[in-house]
Amino acid sequence: MATTKPTQLGMVGLGRMGANLVHRVVRDGHHCVVYDVSTDAVDAMVGDGVVAATSLEDLVNQLERPRAIWLMLPAAVTQGSLDELVRFLSPDDVVIDGGNSFYRDDIDRAKHLGTLGLHYVDCGTSGGIWGLERGYSLMIGGEAEVVQRLDPVFKSIAPGDDGSAATPGRTRTDGTASEGYLHCGPSGAGHFVKMVHNGIEYGMMASIAEGLSIIKHANAGTHDVQVDAETAPLRDPQYFSFDIDVSEVAEVWRHGSVVSSWLIDLTADALARSPELESYSGRVADSGEGRWTVEAAIEESVPAPVISAALWQRYESRTRGEFAAKVLSAMRAEFGGHVEKSS
Repeated sequence: MATTKPTQLGMVGLGRMGANLVHRVVRDGHHCVVYDVSTDAVDAMVGDGVVAATSLEDLVNQLERPRAIWLMLPAAVTQGSLDELVRFLSPDDVVIDGGNSFYRDDIDRAKHLGTLGLHYVDCGTSGGIWGLERGYSLMIGGEAEVVQRLDPVFKSIAPGDDGSAATPGRTRTDGTASEGYLHCGPSGAGHFVKMVHNGIEYGMMASIAEGLSIIKHANAGTHDVQVDAETAPLRDPQYFSFDIDVSEVAEVWRHGSVVSSWLIDLTADALARSPELESYSGRVADSGEGRWTVEAAIEESVPAPVISAALWQRYESRTRGEFAAKVLSAMRAEFGGHVEKSS
């Protein structure tokens, strides 16, 4: 990790990612004052370079001006925490939102904080629970001078030189993108890029899951199928008699395959530990970024059928399509006398 001039950072929110961000910053020689509604989470962080705060006001009072305070909170509680925090801040202080806020909220917040003499930076943060060691990819929006002021912090959090080969066609020698962080533009731009990043993630995850499911069911021709008017027969069962080890397929795709990726790595690990994934119900949440990406695509008149379908799939996983399916079944019964099958 790069050595940078030590600086101070306040961290509000010590969940999995917030705590790991603090660890990376402190490991690089910076100092953090931390606060969380959970006193246990705060107590667990206190140590070399990390000082506890008992409230937002206490956190602000322990930081030197101009202050930099990073919010790592769920989008639903970010605004309330921000409203409380600004009461204690001074002109030229900076608030960084590293969560998954809606980019339009960032634009409005930056405008409001500007009237108070404060600065607001939105920082899309990707890396999950593995970011502590791998580093976090940062997509940043805000005033150029303020983002530059925070460069030592961003540099410490980002992967830096992670051993990746240089992009063959890249001729640009300046900038920070190759180190894993990028000033994407003015307020909102960072979270806009992160929003689309997560939309892409939806599509990639869905395609991997669907492909492995097709492989898992490649033995469909070996199953006894009830013959009746309600069931479309498998036309050529002799071509679907493969019992393929899905966990091994995921493993082989990790090595030299065009689709090899960190997502494949994680999938292979999950399947190696539990080939049938018994501990999962299959209910897939969406935290907002996918739907915001689809909304942006609609506003821009940009086709995004893969991301859209992946979003619908997540709704379907939570039985949001159950009533529509019942309507379909009812219509078939009404017009054709089709009796609903139990399986």
